[in-house]
Amino acid sequence: MTGISTKYKAFPDFILGITHEIWESRGVDLLNGYYSKDIPVRSPDGVVKGNQAVIRETMATLSEFPDRRLLGEDVIWDRTGPDSWYSSHRIMSLATHSGSGFYGTATGKQLRYRVIADCHAERNEATGWRINDEWLVRDRGAVVRQLDRFPFKEASSLNCSMDSRNSRELFRGGTKSDAGPYGGAGNDSAVGRHYAGLMQEIMGGGIRLVRQEYDRACQLEHPEGVTCHGYGPAEHFWIALRTSFPDAKFSVEHRLGIEEAGLPPRAALRWSLKGKHSGKGMFDGLGKDREVYVMGMSHAEFGPNGLRREFVLFDTLAIWQQILAVT
Repeated sequence: MTGISTKYKAFPDFILGITHEIWESRGVDLLNGYYSKDIPVRSPDGVVKGNQAVIRETMATLSEFPDRRLLGEDVIWDRTGPDSWYSSHRIMSLATHSGSGFYGTATGKQLRYRVIADCHAERNEATGWRINDEWLVRDRGAVVRQLDRFPFKEASSLNCSMDSRNSRELFRGGTKSDAGPYGGAGNDSAVGRHYAGLMQEIMGGGIRLVRQEYDRACQLEHPEGVTCHGYGPAEHFWIALRTSFPDAKFSVEHRLGIEEAGLPPRAALRWSLKGKHSGKGMFDGLGKDREVYVMGMSHAEFGPNGLRREFVLFDTLAIWQQILAVT
């Protein structure tokens, strides 16, 4: 296909490079080669199927944020087979809300928000690799906050509207029809196992482990664009999330760990909370006992004194939509 690049010699370079080509170099049509024809892309606001649907969504986003830049902060990756790979790609998005679209009439506001995209790819002769399965979390709560709105009010408006902003069913864990070619659970890296075990214990009530396993000077990046440091904010964050869904089932659905020369040991988790919104905490409000599915992703970096940087993403807008669902 015209325009397709085969210059990438390593898989993480491919992930970073095609992101720049597609978004910042406006090579949206290159998705026809870089993505498989029937790829499923799952995010908290729904499932998009097929590269043509992905192209339409990409064009709509560029219309609303025409100067969007995607700064690749990290790619945590591994092989899943002789000719297949998996990556968890963390991105900082910088954009101006200069076009009208999903977030309403253009405001001209400058935005910064994170995205984590988990991609499975297979070897392809024409492109080097081709992505055939994807999971994606955008910090839409951060976008709404920077537009001087409140996520729970925006969610209520979405639930009550009948326009295209609310035309897709929210992702609630997937069905057989949402399944893609990759069904793995990650690798067996010690750092990945450690982080997954730590999260399992914390979500099971083991908050004491924050002070045992986190660096005292840890940097924390949380949903809605929040940056904080130290034990206290880490403890408060996980307690507040768990308290909102005290009986929900926490599951680590995928884990990766990686140790590379010159870089700290890192881990990437894709996880979920599934159950009723039956408590107060991070999501305190109306709509108690609504069934909720939280699609979460986390990256962690470890140093000599424990977990020193953690990036946690989930879409608070999609969560509020489920809690405030119109019946």
